[in-house]
Amino acid sequence: MVTIERGGSPRPIDKFITNDENGLNWVKIGDAPEQGNYITQTAEKIRPEGLSKTREVHPGDLILSNSMSFGRPYIMAIDGCIHDGWLAIRDTKKNFDLKFLCTLLGTDGMLNQYKAMAAGSTVNNLNKELVGGTTVAFPMVEEQIKIGDYFTTLDHLITLHQRQHKLHLNMLL
Repeated sequence: MVTIERGGSPRPIDKFITNDENGLNWVKIGDAPEQGNYITQTAEKIRPEGLSKTREVHPGDLILSNSMSFGRPYIMAIDGCIHDGWLAIRDTKKNFDLKFLCTLLGTDGMLNQYKAMAAGSTVNNLNKELVGGTTVAFPMVEEQIKIGDYFTTLDHLITLHQRQHKLHLNMLL
């Protein structure tokens, strides 16, 4: 139902990291927000020469962490490149509302499927075949849009309350 592609890294990565403004955003796990589902910035960039060894992603693409904190989905809000710790998920057939799909992929039901299928003895890892083999149930697109909007609004409210709580704590200190 979707196209799943693994990220990649130019090697050795240190030779491709750049501070040049023409560099390509290099999406790392640390760039993912604790709350929310959008990748809006990266701490590092890579040189354009590394593009052939990585996977380019664009606003509206969905990415899924596939190692360490695996199974966390995010929506790209910027152009960038992903390393092999990410999977790019593209809904080329338009079967899903993007916000709904992002929420669906992060549910306990999906995480339980990932854990049951994850390979590796010490560190669980996902790959495109395992993620592609999961089972999902989903409503019509019109209902997906309503569900996706609802959870996006809920995420925004949670983030707002967390910021207000941190501000309040800082004022007390």
